[in-house]
Amino acid sequence: MSKAEQSFRMEWKHDIPICLGIKSIQQWKDLPWKQLEKSVFKLQKRIYKASSRGDIKTVRKLQKTLMSSWSTKCLAVRRVTQDNTGRKTAGVDGIKSLSPEARLNLVGQLKLTGKSKPTRRVWIPKPNGEKRPLGIPTMSDRALQALVKLALEPEWEARFEPNSYGFRPGRSAHDAIEAIFKAIRLKPKYVLDADIAKCFDKINHKALLEKLNTFPRLRRQIKAWLKSGVIDSKELLPTSEGTPQGGVISPLLANIALHGMEEMLNEFAKTLDIRNPKGHQTSWKNKVSSLNIIRYADDFVILHEELSVIYTCRQIISEWLESMGLELKPSKTKICHTLEEFEGDIGFNFLGFYVRQYKTGLFRSAKNAKGEPLGFKTLIMPSNESRQRHKENITVVIDTHKHSKQYELIKELNPIIIGWANYYSTVVSKEIFGKIDNDIYLKLRAWAKHRCPNSSAKEISNKYWHKAGEDNWSFSTTEGFKLKKHDETQIKNHVKVQNSRSPYDGDWVYWSSRMGKHPEVSTKMATLMERQKGKCNHCGLNFKYGDLIEIDNSNPKSRGGKNNYDNLQALHRHCHDEKTANDGSLGILDQEPSH
Repeated sequence: MSKAEQSFRMEWKHDIPICLGIKSIQQWKDLPWKQLEKSVFKLQKRIYKASSRGDIKTVRKLQKTLMSSWSTKCLAVRRVTQDNTGRKTAGVDGIKSLSPEARLNLVGQLKLTGKSKPTRRVWIPKPNGEKRPLGIPTMSDRALQALVKLALEPEWEARFEPNSYGFRPGRSAHDAIEAIFKAIRLKPKYVLDADIAKCFDKINHKALLEKLNTFPRLRRQIKAWLKSGVIDSKELLPTSEGTPQGGVISPLLANIALHGMEEMLNEFAKTLDIRNPKGHQTSWKNKVSSLNIIRYADDFVILHEELSVIYTCRQIISEWLESMGLELKPSKTKICHTLEEFEGDIGFNFLGFYVRQYKTGLFRSAKNAKGEPLGFKTLIMPSNESRQRHKENITVVIDTHKHSKQYELIKELNPIIIGWANYYSTVVSKEIFGKIDNDIYLKLRAWAKHRCPNSSAKEISNKYWHKAGEDNWSFSTTEGFKLKKHDETQIKNHVKVQNSRSPYDGDWVYWSSRMGKHPEVSTKMATLMERQKGKCNHCGLNFKYGDLIEIDNSNPKSRGGKNNYDNLQALHRHCHDEKTANDGSLGILDQEPSH
């Protein structure tokens, strides 16, 4: 190693930014981001491994080192000012964006002070017509929360239970659905379908801080965020309970608060008297595996073949939640059965999916490991509520674009269709996709008639429907820009994440391959990630869960670049910004095709 490299490493080790000569606005983009990310992840991996083996002393020491590191502070500031989708939403400080010079100033100001400013409350509509409060912290609090999260998350990822899937890196709703399928595919079960009432708003602060069990300085800072208050309609309201939704660290704190449910039920399962078909008592491992809890944030289901066990679990869960200041929501908590009718219901909805089993004959039945028919099959499909909301969204877009060009309408509809179809591409959706496509065709036909009231049906069809590729009947422009159809989406099984896996274990081969196969990743993005072997073409780093990834034209379209795979690449959002600033495309407006 050269003396220059040694000097560079020492400067970063002791976090002396002035030695790097950071004086001008231009130097934010010139920071060695690849070096910073590598050094930060190296510490995070060490925290994860120390937490996995129960070495709390080492965990605390590494967390303090990580949070005092100038490298980590730079990444935290970049995350909230450049990467996050809500980066342009202002808190009570009114700051929506920061210049490169202001980002560097913020990096120098980040430290645990034990103080916090109030959050700004905005109300977000929910699908059921209700509204949920969102607390927007100030820019400096957001950056500090991102810094703390970088240190806390690896510790808790090593401790979180295997069947917790919400708001965790590398895990998704599809993993939770696949876990449910594995739990019931060989045996029908009773289900406690539960929802926690106002989970984020009711968490007991004292119980959360005790469970967090971190060092005093960090504990005081997190307590300050919890107690900071909220400004709603220019009125300051106290926050004596709950975690503010909208904060960078809030989902992690909610998961910490709910940690322990699965472990508690596993202990209860060991006390059950479960016997196998021959009348012999099974081992405690088989007892535990027969009782399943799958949780996604504050929504969870408990599955077991005996109704009495489900009732007991509901009582145990209710008592456990009381210790955290929480309770089950009666209107959204019910008991049902996956195969038989129970209290007027069969099956249940979870995360927008409908899960149910159907009785079948021998030839259509699912089979066990020995090839013996079970007499039923398990089907998971989009829920009726999700389908109805999706069709309503489509209708709203079509109605609000009655006077728009066909190109503009297609441009608005395609992201909605692709996103919804991708979300349900891992379950039994093909028939439902076809029905929705037919409903959309009827709405588009009415849209076309409204635009051409004096034209015949044949003239309207020839104007708006053309052959596009292998599709002989496509709502498309004469230039070939077509509306995507739901049933064009390929149905494929989702492989559930392995229980003990975490992105902090450092297995880039495993995690990079999973990212490209995630059902919500578009075909174009998956192809690019496979070609790039899971790495960003600009910085050369592996894509990680939580990274915002965008598709870029290597040669800008404003300079004659084509929109084909040879000219496309997947980049981090911040890398995309940097590349765009340097490739000469800024200030040159892409010409929109005339349609």
